[in-house]
Amino acid sequence: MNLDELNKVACAMVAPGKGILAADESSGTIKKRFDAIGVESTEDSRRDYREMMFRTNEAMKNNISGVILYDETIWQKAKDGTPLVDIIKAAGAIPGIKVDEGTQALPNCPGELITVGLDKLAGRLTKYYEQGARFAKWRAVIDIADGIPSYACIHANAHALARYAALCQAAQIVPIVEPEVLMDGDHDIDRCLAVTTWVLKETFQELFTNRVSLEGMVLKPNMAIAGKKSKTQASVAEVAEKTVKMLKECVPAAVPGIAFLSGGQSDEDATAHLDAMNKIGGLPWGLTFSYGRALQAAPQKAWSGKAENVAAGQRAFAHRAKMNGLAALGQWKADLEKKAA
Repeated sequence: MNLDELNKVACAMVAPGKGILAADESSGTIKKRFDAIGVESTEDSRRDYREMMFRTNEAMKNNISGVILYDETIWQKAKDGTPLVDIIKAAGAIPGIKVDEGTQALPNCPGELITVGLDKLAGRLTKYYEQGARFAKWRAVIDIADGIPSYACIHANAHALARYAALCQAAQIVPIVEPEVLMDGDHDIDRCLAVTTWVLKETFQELFTNRVSLEGMVLKPNMAIAGKKSKTQASVAEVAEKTVKMLKECVPAAVPGIAFLSGGQSDEDATAHLDAMNKIGGLPWGLTFSYGRALQAAPQKAWSGKAENVAAGQRAFAHRAKMNGLAALGQWKADLEKKAA
């Protein structure tokens, strides 16, 4: 393991004003997104859509540090025969790969899930490295409801994240460690804060136990935020303040950066929350974005599967990338959204 090289890649992933495009939707997930815009999900349509984003030079060069790919996409070639990985590299961004294989029910823990995919991961990582991937992603899912999460669920998922991270570093691939506490419930921000604190502390304990080098990883957490069904929604300022306090308590300064997931927030909310945190300042690590839907919803709608709409889709993607790039610097303003409308 070359830790200096891992650290170099990790730092580039969270470079000031840049963040990560999560384009790693499974075939099932992207089908739902395409169904919503009336587009048939085929290998070609998925390729064309992602190629549209990867060829958006303004966004890719200025605001996107890396792209998380799905297994299908990392092997695909553009319409002109250029490997998609090469298009990403040519824009100055780093190709990455989602390596978990989804979730299964966790035995003896009703309503809870465990992420799977550790078997044969070492061999898959070698092939992904040869294909150009320099970082990977593994997502653990923690739900909040009556009686859950349990310690069994948090511990099992934290342990799997740490084993995945250790395997990545052995393969000279930077692991994105993603323990996601879902915002689907009716819990308030303080319940989310308490559970996420617990999850992060358990995760870093397991990373330590498994001898993962913190300098060669990136953390992808949720923000401290109320559940979607909660009657009490926190202000932007409260989300920022509580999330920053939580991270300072849980995340060692050795970690190069934190790239938030959007987790179902609206496009503008995800941007506003990130901006407010960076405006607080004085943080030991960079704070940026690793958004999927919050970067892609607008370009998907603008594109709608039509070749004549590619330019419109690219404009929409470039705008969202620019807004989040500004937020990663603490320089975003709400009126910038209105000017673009």
